[in-house]
Amino acid sequence: MKRQIYANLQRKIIFITLLVSFIPLISLSVIIYYQFTQVFRNKIEEQIEYRARVQSNAIELFLKERTAILLAMADTYTFDYLAEKNKLERIFQIMNHRVGGFIDLGLIDSTGRQIAYVGPYNLISLNYYSQPWFREVESKGVYISDVFLGYRQVPHFIIALQRQENNRRWILRATIDSDVFESLVRAAQVGKTGDAFIINKEGSYQTLLRFGGEILSKSHLDPTLFGEGTTVLEKADKDGKKILYAARWLKKNSWLLVISQDASEEMTKLFKTKRIEIVIVALGCLMIILTTYFTTHLTIRRLETADREVNELNAQLVHSDKLAALGKMAAGVAHEINNPLAVIAEKTGWMEDLLTEEDFQKSQHFAEYKKSLGKIEEHVERARKVIHGMLGFARRMEPHLEDVDINEVLTQTMSFLESYARTNNIVIEKELETDLPIIASDRAQLQQVFLNLLTNAVDAIGKDGNVHLTSRRIDSEIAISVRDNGPGIPKEYQSRVFEPFFTTKQSGKGTGLGLSVTYTLVSSMGGTIDLDSEEGKGTTFTVRLPVVVPEKK
Repeated sequence: MKRQIYANLQRKIIFITLLVSFIPLISLSVIIYYQFTQVFRNKIEEQIEYRARVQSNAIELFLKERTAILLAMADTYTFDYLAEKNKLERIFQIMNHRVGGFIDLGLIDSTGRQIAYVGPYNLISLNYYSQPWFREVESKGVYISDVFLGYRQVPHFIIALQRQENNRRWILRATIDSDVFESLVRAAQVGKTGDAFIINKEGSYQTLLRFGGEILSKSHLDPTLFGEGTTVLEKADKDGKKILYAARWLKKNSWLLVISQDASEEMTKLFKTKRIEIVIVALGCLMIILTTYFTTHLTIRRLETADREVNELNAQLVHSDKLAALGKMAAGVAHEINNPLAVIAEKTGWMEDLLTEEDFQKSQHFAEYKKSLGKIEEHVERARKVIHGMLGFARRMEPHLEDVDINEVLTQTMSFLESYARTNNIVIEKELETDLPIIASDRAQLQQVFLNLLTNAVDAIGKDGNVHLTSRRIDSEIAISVRDNGPGIPKEYQSRVFEPFFTTKQSGKGTGLGLSVTYTLVSSMGGTIDLDSEEGKGTTFTVRLPVVVPEKK
């Protein structure tokens, strides 16, 4: 009878102790895992959203740079000049030297016939009047097409623009190098399952996919699911896998850049953490069960022993002994309950430290997150402080040093504009110091600097004027001046002439990049550029370059 009582008491103590222990332990574990999952999920979404935003900016910049150089060429040269193949080839070389990424270049008249062409295909004299892109260019002036096959039967896309010269309309058309463009898109791919591609409004692929799918084939994605800005959503693919997509519209909402990632791949570390947490909780529960059982069993055995000893004494003391034994039992139970509760608190703190200081920080994705958000404490550390380029505008190119004769570069650069200057009755005079030293500098960048300055001088004059080009040595520097007798630059604009996209030319006549690029190139070579201008009298730009003695070869 008494043994049954003690057995029931033991079961009750074990049940109550485990109930009190397990409820906070399991609840805390579930809450921590849920919170950790939410944070981890948010960081994954922020990471893929940041990649989509930065890569879209890079692609937009890629297209803007090539559109700008094409506009510059069309604004600089006439139809008759471009119609000469050798001159068109030279312009094509300049375009690829400056920004690259062009496959071919063609000049098309208002009837759609290709007058001049530079490139690997036999497209001369073809007529594009019936092509859809031709109508788009006529209506929009500047047009970046979707990918299409065209006469060459190869997927490609073009940048084309229309110009009006007197009563003649003509189009300058350039094909973008698909390999260069697709490598830019693929730069957003990460992991074993990540992919990056572009689709148009109709959902057709504009670039190759990493895993199957052909250009111009139909995508399973509905572009209307993605709104303004960067949209992140999860969608099951045809195999039922959950795929995380981040997408951003490009080219005035004509193209959609899509970055995809298998959600399970990104969550691998989280699943590993979940398994570790389950093991830790299971071990904790097992330890609580064993501790509770053996503690309670020991207590009950001691109570039984005490009871037997009391029974062997005096029947009159049974009641007192039982009360004493019950009091002892109560104190022991209270003490033994406190022990597992202390263990629970200790293990809970250990698990928190493990999650925040070991597993989470050792996670590959946490390191990537920390690296991304640490690098962008300017972008809110994307989880700490955001995201995020980032999509220049300009790359700063370090000079490639070689032996350079400044006078030779000036003479060669001047020859590019002599024909155009003569056509507009502009005389380019030069006064070059004959004993200038050979310096170590970048010939191509210097030529670009002088070409930009001479082009600006000729454009400022328009017709009937003079450009004076001088070079001289001043102490440890070589000074090159380009002076024109054009209208000059108003004082309120002089402080802004080197700002990107600032121009005093009429709309459509300039991009505002020439002087900004010139300033950057001169600075990269350790030089300076100064402006001296007075309205009605003309403008002088002076470039000062350090005399850097070439290394002996």
